[in-house]
Amino acid sequence: MRINDYLDRGVSPYHVIETVKERLNDAGFESIHMSSAEGLENGKYYIEIYGTALIAFRLNGGNVHIACAHSDYPCFRLKPSPDIDGEFGRVNTEPYGGMLRHTWFDRPLGLAGAVWKKGKDAYSPVMTLVDSEKPVFVIPSLAPHMDKDSGRRDADFQKEMMPLISTDSSENIISFIAELAGAKEDDILSFDLNLYPCEKAQTTGTDGSFILSRGLDNLASVFALTEAIAAEHDRDYTPLMCIFNNEEVGSMTKQGGDSNLLRDVLDAFCRSGKIESIYSDGNFLISADGAHSFHPNYPEKADITSRAYAGKGIVLKTSAAQRYATSGKLSAVIRGICSEKSIPLQVQANRSGNPGGSTLGPILTSHVSIPGADMGIPMLAMHSARETANLRDIDDFYRFFLEIL
Repeated sequence: MRINDYLDRGVSPYHVIETVKERLNDAGFESIHMSSAEGLENGKYYIEIYGTALIAFRLNGGNVHIACAHSDYPCFRLKPSPDIDGEFGRVNTEPYGGMLRHTWFDRPLGLAGAVWKKGKDAYSPVMTLVDSEKPVFVIPSLAPHMDKDSGRRDADFQKEMMPLISTDSSENIISFIAELAGAKEDDILSFDLNLYPCEKAQTTGTDGSFILSRGLDNLASVFALTEAIAAEHDRDYTPLMCIFNNEEVGSMTKQGGDSNLLRDVLDAFCRSGKIESIYSDGNFLISADGAHSFHPNYPEKADITSRAYAGKGIVLKTSAAQRYATSGKLSAVIRGICSEKSIPLQVQANRSGNPGGSTLGPILTSHVSIPGADMGIPMLAMHSARETANLRDIDDFYRFFLEIL
């Protein structure tokens, strides 16, 4: 698959995982349940976790090379009782993750996620993935003639960012959801649905090197990891990929990085004798997430010596405050790999006094105490409805993970 396949099809975490599963199935991976992780023969396996997370591995014994990413990105989620009474058809939403609010105004927005319908009994609801595949919502901005500060402040989510679905106040979003799910309105029991920008990924620049898309953070990493572990190659160690959910809201969920999922799988390998110990020398973990590129319009926001530039290579992220998990030894290993394989590498630190965002690295290495590192591709407009990165960096990221997975 190409990077555009992951970006255009990843309209919700559920759809991200469906895309990953399709690629792994094509590569001959076998789907198993978490309870089956112990006692496996050598082979290629994946474990789907609640529809929005996944762990895949090529079980070979030896050491374990772990790479992690996440399936979610900032968006709006539909509230349980979404229809709002009033002069227009409007729906009630809430923000998910730390988005750049103004970038969501005046965009064509679709609807995607999971819907649960009545099944054979109360304990057996049927889940269906849905995607409007067309614009359904718009969040109109207020003209500057009516509020001269409207473009210079954060909008109020509950007041100013309620999406419109129609000029007809009788329009009902629940009936639309039922239609998407192929069910009667009374058969809809619950849903987990998000709004997404409908524009497809596009390239720009005189050389076509920029790519603009929703969800580059972190679907670019999902692409690099999935394509790398799906590629055919012989290894004398066990490559393992984790795609977690809910990183953008702290990871402390049953399908998030701040759970026991990774540790449970590694413990199963240990009990089976597939790996001697989690703490064996040679085991390591890399968190793959977006990195901040130097912004030419805001040079004062970057560190004065340890900065990264879009188009100049992948990024190794460091932090004295341990906002990133990068350790000295693994940093040396990564530099060595990139040097040997001619993969451009930049080493970044945040500007002093600016802690930067959180990542999976420190969370995961607090559960699994092995050497870790945080890496990414340099991006502009991170957490915008339309993020920007360089295609060369995405390709280099894939080439790096091809060496370790």
